[in-house]
Amino acid sequence: MYDPAAISHLLRRSQPRRLGIPKRVEWFLFFKITNVDDFKKYLKELIPAITTSTDIAEIRNAINDHKNEGKQGLIRVSGINLAFSNRGIQTLGIDDDLTDPSFTSGQLARAQALGDQGQIIGDTFDVNWIPAFKGGDIDGLAGDCEASVVEAFNRVTNVLGNSFKEVLKVKGGVRPGKEKGHEHFGFLNGISQPAILSVTPPPFPGQAVVDPGIIIVGATGDPNLSSRPSWAVNGSFLVYRQLNQLVPEFSKFLVDNPIHEVGLPPAEGSELLGARFVGRWKSGAPVALAPTHDDPELAADKQRNNNFDFSEAADQTNCPFAAHIRKTNPRSDLSRFGPSATLLHSISRQSIPFGPEVTPEEYRENKTHCDRGLSFVCYQSVLANGFEFMQARANNIHFPVKQVVPGFDPIIGQNGNDTRTTQGSDPTAQSNSLSLPFEFVVSKGGEYFFSPSITALKTKFAA
Repeated sequence: MYDPAAISHLLRRSQPRRLGIPKRVEWFLFFKITNVDDFKKYLKELIPAITTSTDIAEIRNAINDHKNEGKQGLIRVSGINLAFSNRGIQTLGIDDDLTDPSFTSGQLARAQALGDQGQIIGDTFDVNWIPAFKGGDIDGLAGDCEASVVEAFNRVTNVLGNSFKEVLKVKGGVRPGKEKGHEHFGFLNGISQPAILSVTPPPFPGQAVVDPGIIIVGATGDPNLSSRPSWAVNGSFLVYRQLNQLVPEFSKFLVDNPIHEVGLPPAEGSELLGARFVGRWKSGAPVALAPTHDDPELAADKQRNNNFDFSEAADQTNCPFAAHIRKTNPRSDLSRFGPSATLLHSISRQSIPFGPEVTPEEYRENKTHCDRGLSFVCYQSVLANGFEFMQARANNIHFPVKQVVPGFDPIIGQNGNDTRTTQGSDPTAQSNSLSLPFEFVVSKGGEYFFSPSITALKTKFAA
């Protein structure tokens, strides 16, 4: 049994994004600390503006009351999150070992292992990232989400003054109109989040339930519980990835490769291929339950839209083995290894789209003209167990282990500069491989951060 007092303490001391503060707009400010003494001094002034996780429940209740009372407009929501890279922690004079080798190395050093595109030059891997993420100058990340995000951003920059320098700023926001909640390919995002035992609301049917320590350092279930420094308790490791999405090219590929089921028009065959790539229709309905046609009513029903596994899927008739949601969350595919085989590798995702909508010209030319995609953000207590393990599964052509070779996750699976193949996309020809001539989602950089508790910010980072 978990100690409710301990869980309550955890909530009070944690920063907000780990448990999902509602947001329509979010800016990510990557910064370099230029004056350590001033930064620590100014950080003390900024800490009161950082929302704790306890406030999220109050925010959500206020939003629900607002909707239930039929009121118009939006509830004003604000939240500031601070996180630090290993370089940033060392810059502040903190030399404790957080017992996470991937964090210590940094994401740039892990880029080749993650499958990011690049070139081997001598003994060095030169990754195809944007310069800001390759320069080694990122000490921290400030995330601002607010009805007036400019106000929140200015609050951070004004308080920290000249103690830091902006390295990069990424502006994210939900897509307009009916596309709200959908990423740029058009698929509803963030449906299958794990429930955190004794922390988040009770789970819906089919929703995974994980110990707090899978996401939050030092909590029950943290695999490295005994080796963490005391100040790291109630913190979490944050992954940021700038994932560019080639939307016109992805759409053209689907049009050129429709599934030819009997009586299925080409446009619907293309839509079915996209759904089988992801494992869900654009509405969010899982193909495991709606294998041939979209079912928006199913997608909107939280009692049903996650209530499935793959225990009866001996073949790929309903859902391909390589489908994105099956690669990253294999559910019953790993049941023979026990529940920990899946739950240990859970992450809490808090991503948001960036970039403009696709223009008619881009669709006509079938070519992307500007950066757009997903600011992928996730939290976990061990990077190798969480994000890195998930990406490795997406890249592993033999996962999940079946009687056939599934191939790459067609959405996020990476193979460096080499081509990819995936199998099972066509339910009428499940043994056929489909060649994917380029990556539809391209990593342009990122970093690993540690998001400390409010207590740690006060006693360790601002001290």
